[in-house]
Amino acid sequence: MATEHNPTAAEQSATHKASQHIQENVEAISALYEKAEKETPPDQRSIELLVAALGRPRFLYLYVVVAAAWVGANLLARQMGAEPVDPSPFFWLQGCVASSSLLMTIVILIAQIRQSRLAERRAHLDLQVNLMAEAKIAKVIALLEELRVDSPAIKNRYDAVAEAMKQPADPQLVVQALEENVNLKP
Repeated sequence: MATEHNPTAAEQSATHKASQHIQENVEAISALYEKAEKETPPDQRSIELLVAALGRPRFLYLYVVVAAAWVGANLLARQMGAEPVDPSPFFWLQGCVASSSLLMTIVILIAQIRQSRLAERRAHLDLQVNLMAEAKIAKVIALLEELRVDSPAIKNRYDAVAEAMKQPADPQLVVQALEENVNLKP
């Protein structure tokens, strides 16, 4: 039979502090996103809304239906003896498709540039947080090693891995090692 664990006041306080810490982190990240959105000019926001609309399957279906209707209407006009607005090979349709393709390409590139900048900022933030966490972990390892050495209950032994991990990684050496061992060329 399992016994029920009733958390102590200290455990409840620690849980509350942990959840409060998580909430603070979530709020900080949310504030970063809100700031990025507030800094976005209205024309950029409009372009991103347009890209979102263009990137949906229904836009493709609409595009195909309009092109097919254009071709069908012009062929039907010819068969009915009327003068088609855009006779085969449909130069007006080709011009519209080429112009809209160029405009879509430009709009998508504009949106991608902003998204790329935001991704770069997030990657830089991730790097800074990871470097800080790595330094903190190295300090914890150093403190644990000191505790192990100072504690009479624990057998004192040399741990080469712990010694190496006590020092925070040098980002320049990591980059140099990556460049030497990983092919990063496009």
